[in-house]
Amino acid sequence: MPGWDETIGVIAGATGVMIVDTGATIRDGADLRRAIRGVLGREVTHVALTHPHFDHVLGTAAFAGVEVFGAAGLGDLLRRGKDELRHDAMRHGVDRDAAAEAADLLVAPHHHVHGQLTVELGDRQVLLANVGPGHTAHDLAVLVPGKHGAPEIVFCGDLVEESGEPSAGPDALPQQWPAALDRLLALGGEDAVYVPGHGAVVDARFVRAQRNALATRFGVTPS
Repeated sequence: MPGWDETIGVIAGATGVMIVDTGATIRDGADLRRAIRGVLGREVTHVALTHPHFDHVLGTAAFAGVEVFGAAGLGDLLRRGKDELRHDAMRHGVDRDAAAEAADLLVAPHHHVHGQLTVELGDRQVLLANVGPGHTAHDLAVLVPGKHGAPEIVFCGDLVEESGEPSAGPDALPQQWPAALDRLLALGGEDAVYVPGHGAVVDARFVRAQRNALATRFGVTPS
């Protein structure tokens, strides 16, 4: 995505289409919805939100009527934190009116993932895994099993970033972040393709190196 370089995922099955994160504004979400319809000829049926930051959740209202999934506790946080999301979006350059509209119409998850949850998209199963806390207290990963010998794909949210150093804001839990990346690596394995929340796709070696760098940065010793 332009602006904040968020990486959006789309997973198409025979009977359903899931989008992973929705952009920073309702306009972003609407543009994504039109683009997906143009490519697939079908509407999005499921939304997975990887974490509660404005550039990943504020486009969700553009997907009215779909099933929304998030880590356990995300819904309550979003409902309580609408003003904070709006201000955060504005601090990062989102137009005041666009930020206010997106916050007012924000859609909280209908489905709360405590451990792991499988979502059926027809001929494709998607595994949602609550692998946090780390980047935030509500980090969700999305695992797409490979078909016909293709590697598994793991959407990581901002637990992993490729286009810059991982951002640790006031809601990060840095002491627990390396362990969240261990869980992410266990989920996908050595041969998976990992999709960061920002930037280009990476491999397990990159994720492991970032895990070690975070442990050094935050003074986390091996358990």
